[in-house]
Amino acid sequence: MSAIMNAIVDGLVWLINGCYAVCHNYWIAILIFTFLTKVILLPLSVWVQKNSIKTVRMQPEINRIKAKYWGNNDKISEEQYKLFKREKYSPFVDLIPLFVQLALLMGVVEAVKKGTDLTAVPIEVLGITLLVPVIAALSAFFMCYVQNKINVLQAEQGAFNKYGTLIFSVALSLYLGFFVSIGVGVYWIYSNVLSVVQLVLLNIWINPKKYIDYEALEASKEELKKAKQFMTPKKKEERSKECRKKEKEDYKKFLSGPKKRLVFYSERNGFYKYYKNIIEEIIRRTNIVVHYITSDPEDAVFALESEQFKPYYIGDNKMIVLMMKMETDIMVMTTPDLENFQLKRSYVKKDIEYIYVPHDVNSSNLTFHKNALDHFDTIFASGYKNKEEIQEREKQYNLPAKNIVEWGSCVIDDMTEAYAKMQEEEQQVQDKKTILIAPSWQKDNIMDSCIENLLDSLKGLNYRIVVRPHPQYVRHFEARIDSLIQKYGPGVEIQKDFSSNRTVYMADLLVTDWSSIAFEYAFSTLKPVLFINTPMKVVNEDYKELKTVPIDIELRDKVGISIEEDETAKLPEAVEELLYAEKFSKEAMKQLRDSYIYNVGNSGKIGAKYIIQRLVEKTHKK
Repeated sequence: MSAIMNAIVDGLVWLINGCYAVCHNYWIAILIFTFLTKVILLPLSVWVQKNSIKTVRMQPEINRIKAKYWGNNDKISEEQYKLFKREKYSPFVDLIPLFVQLALLMGVVEAVKKGTDLTAVPIEVLGITLLVPVIAALSAFFMCYVQNKINVLQAEQGAFNKYGTLIFSVALSLYLGFFVSIGVGVYWIYSNVLSVVQLVLLNIWINPKKYIDYEALEASKEELKKAKQFMTPKKKEERSKECRKKEKEDYKKFLSGPKKRLVFYSERNGFYKYYKNIIEEIIRRTNIVVHYITSDPEDAVFALESEQFKPYYIGDNKMIVLMMKMETDIMVMTTPDLENFQLKRSYVKKDIEYIYVPHDVNSSNLTFHKNALDHFDTIFASGYKNKEEIQEREKQYNLPAKNIVEWGSCVIDDMTEAYAKMQEEEQQVQDKKTILIAPSWQKDNIMDSCIENLLDSLKGLNYRIVVRPHPQYVRHFEARIDSLIQKYGPGVEIQKDFSSNRTVYMADLLVTDWSSIAFEYAFSTLKPVLFINTPMKVVNEDYKELKTVPIDIELRDKVGISIEEDETAKLPEAVEELLYAEKFSKEAMKQLRDSYIYNVGNSGKIGAKYIIQRLVEKTHKK
């Protein structure tokens, strides 16, 4: 036995002897001893409780990962690894309490032998001592049963794990109980019963319901269940083969053939809209071939293939390798964190110009990791605020200066055009002004924090009220949406169909929290926004190191009015001001947009012009 184990045993013997000295009864002494070990190990039990809550809190996201990539185990493992890394969670940490308990149990076995008279073994002396292993088995059953019901982690296990653990624990207790001393069996009984008491108290002290979104958990389970039903093993294998085949063909096709001068990369379907105007302008003005890589085999861009537009499907894993041996003149991406995570600059061609195109007009300093854009050569800036914070960051951290193109926003340009067209086609005159509530999908959004207070404050006013939750919210909390529909009836229109954006464009006022839709709506329709100050989503906790105020914060009280979650009584007055005050008129909103957003209506031309010019320059250099 090691010196450490000897020290543990000596300490436990000392503790048992101390307990016996108090009561002069070994049965009671072991009870006190067991209680004291629970107290000593309480910090570990608290840590286990918190870690279990953390594990279950991540489960909805884990279930969605499995549902999304069902059948692709490598992708599931990769996404889970990213999640665990983000949450600073290690599955191996869960083994620490087990090792501690085993060490304690081994120590108790030796300590009971040395420190008590209860050293008889039931199988050897028979008689009434046989009750000890039986009661130990019953106590194990009681403990496992309660754990299956209220333990934050065990309650979420499948039936096999739950009842498999129960049967194993009972059988092990019964078996071992016959071959260890009576004192150890008594300790086992006391420990199981006190564990139940401790679990109940911990659930009161650190209540899992305060930290875990059980509605999201149940919704994610349904998603995973549907994914399993839809993707039978046969279909899964067929689809997987198709994707692997297409990826292999496209990977080979991309690396072979003529040199690629211009490459765009998209993480998934739907991202084409961030490039659309630029790509169309390049194709219209030149004979340059645009090579478009997507990591989504279902991407709609495959329908756009032509002589000048070549789409390829390259999955996430192969994309990592392809990026390292990329050979092109210009690489355009909407994916931040180049070099910081999986996607690296080319190891083969060192003079590739990497261009970052933003999704929205929001602050990169606030909504991205601290150094998310540091390894790009060129940034397409949506407005002067974005340019200002990038340049300040370069100066403060002594970074190489980037090419900053005063670009604009393809998304706002397209939305502005779509809104103008919709206005021309709109014949019906609304008798009431429409207030649209469109929350974000971040934690503590309007739907989770104050939707009912908002609706109660607005429903008595003479406005049409429309609630348009984020699609992901509807997907995961449909029961919650249905309960709101039932509560508010026809007086409030709650939408679950997102096939049309007409509601967004035609609303007279938008109510949101920190959603990026706020500025897109305000600058494409020239209408104001009412902001609810739910907790702000901050990715870069050091964003205040820059003096430049993020546009997300600065513009809130320029394109609209912001109020606190508990100030819903101010809603009627705020709505009235937003709808009728001169400072929120279309002309005022237009001046604000033009001062904050570059090249409104012409971002595609500006982006294409820069890329074409750089390709010409690179050609002349050769």
